[in-house]
Amino acid sequence: MQFLKVLVIGMGVLIVAATVALVVLIVQRSGGSAVAFNAAALSQPAGTRIAGIAGVERTIAIWVVRPDGERVLLFDTGRGRVVGEIRAGE
Repeated sequence: MQFLKVLVIGMGVLIVAATVALVVLIVQRSGGSAVAFNAAALSQPAGTRIAGIAGVERTIAIWVVRPDGERVLLFDTGRGRVVGEIRAGE
């Protein structure tokens, strides 16, 4: 009977340890897959406002209204900079 108590307690400790290890592993893996965000400036002139934003994969299209006209800036999130510009109405 004593051996059975020790065996049950040992198995209970193993179950708790395995559960804690599983939770730690899940937290570590989910934390590693988070997307890092770095602040970036668009370097637009004073009076510019953002009229719309759309994103596809690693590129964000930002529609801006500037004093000299409207344009769409193509922002690469991987590089953290504007990689293209489409001018409207010129």
